[in-house]
Parts: sequence; structure tokens; C-alpha cells
Amino acid sequence: MSQDQTPSDPERSVENQSPLTGKIPRQAALTVVLLSLFAVQPVAAQSNAVCSADNLPSMIEGFFQLTTALGIVGLAIVWQADSLIEMFTLNPEQKKGLKRHKRSAMKSAVVLVVLGPLYTVAGSMMGLPLAQCVDLVPW
Repeated sequence: MSQDQTPSDPERSVENQSPLTGKIPRQAALTVVLLSLFAVQPVAAQSNAVCSADNLPSMIEGFFQLTTALGIVGLAIVWQADSLIEMFTLNPEQKKGLKRHKRSAMKSAVVLVVLGPLYTVAGSMMGLPLAQCVDLVPW
């Protein structure tokens, strides 16, 4: 019996590897570093574009207040509709589903109401530029 002279898997991977495979990740890393040094520098030197715009901060605040108000109104509509449907539902599984739906609507509204003030407080503490000029508290 003769032994097969084919190379094993690790030997094949070394043979098939080209000398360019090690250079490509190094070149990509070098390109990213050079771009971050030279291309990002002018952007970092700019003043806050949102705060320097005339009406943009007030437009962002108004949009956030509008979406928060619509979310709260939507919660009230969903809550009342689910309560009305629940009164006429006899199946306990459907009642559980409606209660689950009401709970998820309440969670969504709480997240919507808490998100703006949380960003305003946390953003000002972390020094985020948008939090300096835009007040996202909906009331």
C-alpha cells in the first residue's frame, strides 16, 4: 500500500495564501487612520451647525413636542378602544391579548415621554452639542 502524498489542510492553506492577503488589512487600517486625521479635522473644527442655524433648534423642539403629543393621544385612543372591545369580548384569551396590547401601548408612551428629557439631561451632562441648544422636554 502506498501512502497518499497530498498535503494536509494546514499545508494547503499556507500554499494557497497569497502575499497580498496580509497587506490588504494593513492598507485599509492605514487608510482609515489617515482619513480620520485629515478629513475629520475640518469637521471637528466647525461650530455646531444645528445651533448656529436660525430656526432649526425651534423646529426640532416643535417636531419632538408634536410627536410626543400625538403619541399620548394615540395611547388614549388605543386604551379606550381596547377597553371598549374588552367589554364585549367573552373569550378569556382575547381579553388577555387586549390587556397585553394595552400594556405595550403604555410602555411605548412612557418611552416616548421619557426619551426627550433623558436625552436633554444626559446630553448636557456628556457635553453633546445638540443638547446645548435644543430642549427636548415636551412640556
